[in-house]
Amino acid sequence: MKSTDADSDIAALIEVAGLHKRFGSVTAVDGISFNVRRGELFGFLGPNGAGKTTTITMLVGLARPDAGRITIAGLDCSVDPKAAQHLIGVVPDESNLYSELSGFDNLCFCAALYGMPKKERCSRAAELLKLFGLQEAADRKFGGYSKGMKRKLTIAAGIIHKPQILFLDEPTTGIDISSARHIRQMIARLHTNGTTIFLTTHYLEEAERLCERIAFIVKGRIVREDSVANLLATLDDHQLLRISAAQMPENLAELLGNSFPDLSFQMIDNNQLQVSSLELIGVGPLVRFIEEQGALVSEARRIMPSLEDVFVKVAGIGLTDMGRDKEKAGGDR
Repeated sequence: MKSTDADSDIAALIEVAGLHKRFGSVTAVDGISFNVRRGELFGFLGPNGAGKTTTITMLVGLARPDAGRITIAGLDCSVDPKAAQHLIGVVPDESNLYSELSGFDNLCFCAALYGMPKKERCSRAAELLKLFGLQEAADRKFGGYSKGMKRKLTIAAGIIHKPQILFLDEPTTGIDISSARHIRQMIARLHTNGTTIFLTTHYLEEAERLCERIAFIVKGRIVREDSVANLLATLDDHQLLRISAAQMPENLAELLGNSFPDLSFQMIDNNQLQVSSLELIGVGPLVRFIEEQGALVSEARRIMPSLEDVFVKVAGIGLTDMGRDKEKAGGDR
């Protein structure tokens, strides 16, 4: 969604125009343009290899774009990639902290890199350890932390210097439910306190819950950008039905499509099927047909459209393709 002239001063904290990045013969980012407003929580979503992490590496100054412009807080970062580093915090998809150092020492070391005085960095480290519930593990080596604890400390390190802008790359991937919930709460709190947040995630429910605006990127190109409310409004006329059943045939969606051509079918997993239509869906005929194919239906319920459904409609890609992005420079993009 493009900003108007009236709010351009707010929208200009991060401006990206015509950004390109290639690795050999592969185009990882293909001419994307977008703005992130001051104080906004902006979601950047796409399937594996879409260009999410490559975009972040350019925004934070770890890689130079082949073409295009990046402006952060009025600083031209495409000319000087390090120009805005004092304004930003970065939480990569994998931790960059030191296994042999304690949690406290890791935070103090990161604070020292930003030039914080010793007294201030020790105080700030203790504050963040308490905030993230890690004070009892403060003196333990980082290498002995659980995945959830490591993720929390990595985020704490990213905000040690109280940055204006925080880049979060897949912050809750691969951790336990309790830690993920705590991290989402911390992200929401940072946003409420005025931090501008750029978030990549393949958890669409997480993005729907946290973000104000979202850009969908597929094969290096942004295919849709808008507020969450506007994106969901595009499916107001859609009817969705989720059917749960055991012993579903592998070709059930194809069989249903042939028998009910006015409906769309998508297998969610081996035991769940989603049905969509612009008209009211008759449950009875569908259940009877499915059971005639040898499946045992346990539930059929109508559901509200979600961001996942918007993504499938816009990009033609289901959640099975929304894996974790491993687009490292020179590697899997």
